[in-house]
Amino acid sequence: MIIGSLRGLLVDRTDGEVIVEVVGIGYRLTVSPATAVQLGELGDDVFLHVHHNIREDAQSLFGFLTRDERRTFEALLGAHGVGPALALAILSVHEPVALQAILATDDVAALCLVPGVGKKTAARLLVELKSRLDIPDMDVTGMTAAPNRPAPSATSDVQQALAELGYGADEIRDVLRDLPAEGDSALLLRQALQKLAVRA
Repeated sequence: MIIGSLRGLLVDRTDGEVIVEVVGIGYRLTVSPATAVQLGELGDDVFLHVHHNIREDAQSLFGFLTRDERRTFEALLGAHGVGPALALAILSVHEPVALQAILATDDVAALCLVPGVGKKTAARLLVELKSRLDIPDMDVTGMTAAPNRPAPSATSDVQQALAELGYGADEIRDVLRDLPAEGDSALLLRQALQKLAVRA
């Protein structure tokens, strides 16, 4: 049985967790600090959208005030190297609307505000989450070719983008060797970041 939502009494609240009692059963949910505060007072009737995380050795529940928060949380979980703790940390710093704006503008610095997210992780998340959250791909260099001057190749775009993200020359050379010579710059950058993440 997968739990998708809970409605009941808020009977306990600790740092990062709440207990919601439904028909005499207390369900312990992990929530963001903002959600814990916004739920109200102990004894209040509350409703939470729930992500039911099932592993071989444990089950845990994560609670959200809106369906959009849960959807964004689950999209974050689909990104390479992102577990429930990091996904919740990201949502604790950036609500879904703000996160979409960050992705649309390639704001690496904003993602780095999340504890535990460095520049390389932020860059990889930007690329992966755009497709998961229906954000249109942006120009990976943020530049357009000058008039009467040939546009740079997709490989050159990717090479420049990886260098700006702090990857070393050897790392870039190795990963470019595994990519097609031509193609969509954003797609090739996504593939490059995925390969680099696996090698990390």
